[in-house]
Amino acid sequence: MNILVDIAHPAHVHFFRNFMRAMEERGHRVLVSARDKEVTLALLRTYGFPYHLRGEVRKGIARKALDLFSIDYRLLALARKFRPDILIGIHNPYIAHVAKLLGKPSVIFTDTENVGVASLLTYPFATAICTPSCFRESIDPRKHVRYNGFKELAYLHPRYFTPDPAVLGQMGFARDEPFIVARFISWSASHDLRLRGIAPGTEEGFLQALEGEGRVVLTSERPLPPGLEKYRLRVPPEMMHTLLAFARLYIGEGGTMATEAAVLGTPAIHIEATREGHASGEESGNFLELRDRYGLVNFYPDQESALAKALEILGDNTSRETFRARRDRLLVDKTDVTVWMTDFIEGFPESFRKYRADSGKGG
Repeated sequence: MNILVDIAHPAHVHFFRNFMRAMEERGHRVLVSARDKEVTLALLRTYGFPYHLRGEVRKGIARKALDLFSIDYRLLALARKFRPDILIGIHNPYIAHVAKLLGKPSVIFTDTENVGVASLLTYPFATAICTPSCFRESIDPRKHVRYNGFKELAYLHPRYFTPDPAVLGQMGFARDEPFIVARFISWSASHDLRLRGIAPGTEEGFLQALEGEGRVVLTSERPLPPGLEKYRLRVPPEMMHTLLAFARLYIGEGGTMATEAAVLGTPAIHIEATREGHASGEESGNFLELRDRYGLVNFYPDQESALAKALEILGDNTSRETFRARRDRLLVDKTDVTVWMTDFIEGFPESFRKYRADSGKGG
């Protein structure tokens, strides 16, 4: 089987890497196309996956529209040479379009509801749309397949990831030094246009409020003013998950990182508001399940509420043990997503018919 995987974000490298390795070990051919975003290409090189650049998505609605056609064209040319049997991506319109043009099946993974235009450009052309079982948005039942897990378990399940304490020394942390991970995002993605996070101009005070509970380190997609550079920690991308695993707390605007922290057993707080002023987590099946069923994530529309919760968790000396126990319960309940994905793609289309008929039990 020839499999074309398009990688548009660093998190996609993590999601697909164990699957791609497993498929290659089973004798299948995998070709990776990629966007040069943040550390995506560095991660692909670190994990030993050759890739083909397929073009960038620029800012602005008009430019994004033009780039859609440009990337479709480049990906189509690449696919015609490779002759894939199946094309795969995460909420990826280019994969869906090119597969349709080639008359081949496309499998789209997503865990984000109500993405709007991106969904309108993707779902009608996709063959199968795979989501976690907690996904809340209504999708065409002829295409929708559910799996019993979170996409982060494809790479943070204990079968694939063990945090290495030696990494902390390499990043300049003293032994047993308490620290907190914060994150700012760029708000440039199409699905972020109606959202907001930490109020501009208040970032330094926000970080200072946490410093009494440990060293505060920051990862940021957006440029930082000089006063915040002292917090920035430039982490080799393959070490970020170890940093999260040993942190006392994660707090910030990044939704994927919040879920990663949660499935590692680190308390996670997400700050993001809709245009109407509601916490965006109320619209996310992932966040609702992680909060209401497992108690691993809290989410707020404003930084004041988030900081109050952060200080409450950090002031509890038993919080680490409590959150690790909650994470252990999650691991018992959920499937190994890489195993599920490997079986689903290798067994396609028979697997598609099977899981579509019983998608509520998809794990």
